[in-house]
Amino acid sequence: MQEYADAPDLTLGGYLQEWGRPPGFSGSDGQPYSVAVDVDETGDPGRPYAAFLIFPRWADTGVAIMEHLESGDVAHGDTAAAARAAALELTLFQIKAELDAAIQRRRAGGVDESSAA
Repeated sequence: MQEYADAPDLTLGGYLQEWGRPPGFSGSDGQPYSVAVDVDETGDPGRPYAAFLIFPRWADTGVAIMEHLESGDVAHGDTAAAARAAALELTLFQIKAELDAAIQRRRAGGVDESSAA
């Protein structure tokens, strides 16, 4: 990834800052997705907050969200802000891999990882 080292929009946070909107992805299922970060409390005093990714799947027209998928935990922090900041440091390549893993879980019957919008 050395060839991308100077790209300001290589990470999710950098992309959001550079373009003012979330990046779009074509999932391994051929469907259009965008991404957002959410944070939950874990109940674990050693890792009190966990960040995860939400992948809204858009209609082919781009007008409506049809459903969404969720990643597993992608970052942790002592505060919600720290967990979110750590997730924003993920590269777009890592986020695409998380999206494709979520699609694979849905295909395998992991319906708890997706939800109708």
